[in-house]
Amino acid sequence: MRRKGLPIMASQPLAADQPASVDLGPAVALSCRECGERFPLGPIFACESCFGPLEATYDLPLGDPEGLRKKIEAGPTNLWRYAPLLPVPADVASKPNLNPGWTKLVKADRLAAELGITGGLYIKDDSGNPTHSFKDRVVAQAVEAARAFGFTTLSCSSTGNLAGAIGAAAARAGFRSCVFIPHDLEQGKVVMAAVYGGEVVAIKGTYDDVNRFCSELIGDPLGEGWGFVNVNLRPYYAEGSKTLAYEICEQLGWQLPDQLVIPIASGSQLTKIDKGLQELIKLGLVEDKPYKIFGAQAEGCSPVSTAFKAGHDVVRPQKPDTIAKSLAIGNPADGPYVLDIARRTGGAVEDVNDPQIVAAIKLLARTEGIFAETAGGVTVGVTRKLVENGLLDPALTTVVLNTGDGLKTLDAVAPTTGPSVTIAPSLEAFREAGLAG
Repeated sequence: MRRKGLPIMASQPLAADQPASVDLGPAVALSCRECGERFPLGPIFACESCFGPLEATYDLPLGDPEGLRKKIEAGPTNLWRYAPLLPVPADVASKPNLNPGWTKLVKADRLAAELGITGGLYIKDDSGNPTHSFKDRVVAQAVEAARAFGFTTLSCSSTGNLAGAIGAAAARAGFRSCVFIPHDLEQGKVVMAAVYGGEVVAIKGTYDDVNRFCSELIGDPLGEGWGFVNVNLRPYYAEGSKTLAYEICEQLGWQLPDQLVIPIASGSQLTKIDKGLQELIKLGLVEDKPYKIFGAQAEGCSPVSTAFKAGHDVVRPQKPDTIAKSLAIGNPADGPYVLDIARRTGGAVEDVNDPQIVAAIKLLARTEGIFAETAGGVTVGVTRKLVENGLLDPALTTVVLNTGDGLKTLDAVAPTTGPSVTIAPSLEAFREAGLAG
C-alpha cells in the first residue's frame, strides 16, 4: 500500500533543479544504477523506466580534502564520523541509535604466516558491533531513513543477523519491529532476533521464499507504514556498507588496500565497499591506485562464483545447501554487479566447501584469537584458496572481512570442538593425560 506522497515502487523522475523533499544530509536524489534516471528521495527502490536498482546520489564536499579529513577524524568513534558522506541528517549523532562502526582492523601476522602472505594481512572484524555483525551498520542507516519517511514499523527478510540488528535498533529508536526468517535458522540467531521484544515470523522455506513473501506484503494494505530495510529502504540501508571502506582506509593511514576479500550474500556489501573506495578517491582523501576485490561464497550456495568461473554475465539462481546460512541467498540481487567489479578490478570470485569453512574458522581463532561466524570462515577459507591458486598476490596488502561473531553459529564447529580430555580431579590424572609442561 502506498503512503500518501511517498510511493513505494515508483516515482516521477526528478528535475535537475528540484530540491530534496526530506532532510537526509548530503543525499539529494536517487539514481538508477542501470539507466541513470533520477528520482526524489523516498521509500522507492526500482526505476520506473527500466526497473533497475536505485541508489543514493550526493552533493559531496569536494575541493577541501584536508579539511574534510580533519572533520572526520574529529568525529565520534562510530560510523557517524562519516555523516558528511552518508544519507543522514547532520544531527544524526544526537538521536537514539545503537551507533555501530569503528570496529577493529586487526593486523593478522600469525594468520599471514600460515597462509604465506608477506605483504601485510588485516582482518576487519565487524563482530564488535552492538549485535555482533556488520548488519548494525546498514540498519543504522535504515533507521534514519525510516524516521525521515514517517514509518512506524521496521521489517526485513533475513538470514539471521539482520533480524537481530533490526530488533535491537528498533528497541533503541522506539520503532515496532516485525522480521521474517527462514524456519531452519541457527538457534542463536533466532534467540537474538526475538529477545528484543519484536515480532519474529518464521517462514517455511529458504531465504528466497521469505524475500518473495515480503515483496508481496509490501504491496498489501497489511504493509502500510512498514519500512522494509532491504526493500523499500534499500537505497539508504545499503549505504551503511560504505563505512567499511571508509574505516579500512582511515585505519590504514588514509590508504587504499591492495586487495580485499569480501563475503557475498546478496552482493550489496561488496558493491557498496567498492562505491565507498571510489568516493574516497574522488574526494581526494586517498591516493588513487589500483586495488583488487575478491568475492567469497560457500560452495553450497555459489551462484556468483559459478558465473564468474564460467565467464557468464548472468547469475543463475541456486538452492542453498551450506552451513554458511548468513550467505545462503540463492538469487543474489547484486550478483551481476559483483561480477563487473571483480572483473574490473582484476579480482575474482571463489568458493569453499563446508569442511573448509570449519577449518578456516578454527584457523582464524587459533592464530588471531578471533572467533568468526561461518561467513568469516568463508572469507578466510577463500583467501587461503586464492593464495594457493595464485589469484591473490601474497606480497600485497590484503584486508579480509569477518562480518559476524562465531557465538551465533556454534553448530558449525561444535561437532569437532570440545574438551581436549576429561580427567579425574587429581595431579596424577593430569600427569597421565600428558598435558603437563
